[in-house]
Amino acid sequence: MANLSIRRGEPRETGLARAWDPLRGMDPLRMIREMMTGDVFGGLAPTIPEGFAPDLEVKETKDAFKVCVDLPGVKEEDIEVSVSGNRITLSGKREEERREEGDRYFAYERSYGSFSRSLALPEGADVENVRADLHHGVLDVTIPKRAEVQSRRVQIGAGEQKAGGEQKAAKKAA
Repeated sequence: MANLSIRRGEPRETGLARAWDPLRGMDPLRMIREMMTGDVFGGLAPTIPEGFAPDLEVKETKDAFKVCVDLPGVKEEDIEVSVSGNRITLSGKREEERREEGDRYFAYERSYGSFSRSLALPEGADVENVRADLHHGVLDVTIPKRAEVQSRRVQIGAGEQKAGGEQKAAKKAA
C-alpha cells in the first residue's frame, strides 16, 4: 500500500489555446458514458442520478428484449421493476457500507445511493409477461415480444418452383 499514489485534479497547463478548450477538465470516459446512456428504445432519456448509476446492457433477441443491469452489493428487496404503459422503470438503492472510525482509506471510488433508469419499450413488447431475476449482482429483465411481431423464417424458392411449374405447363399446352 505504501507505493499507492493517487493523482487527482488537473495537471498544470500553459498557453491560451488550452485555456479555451471546451473539453478541458472533462473525463473522456464519463463523456462517452453520458452519450451512451440515452434511451436505447428511442423514448425519453433515462434518469441518471449523480451518485450510483449502474451500468446496463440492452439487447434484442428473436423473441424478447433483454436488459441486464450491474447491481453489485444491492439486495433483491432494494430493487423495484415497474411497467407503466410503454415504459419500464428499474429503481432501487445501494446502501453504503459502515465505516469504522479510525479506518484509513487510500482510495474511495465506490458509489452508493438511489438510482432510477427508465426506458421506453418498443412497439410489440409484451408488457404483461415481463420477468426479472437477480443473480450474482446482475439484474436480468426479459421483456418478451408479442407473437405477431416475432420474426419468422421465410423459405426461399417456394414461389419460384410454383411459377416454374406453371410456366412448364403453359409451354406444354401451347
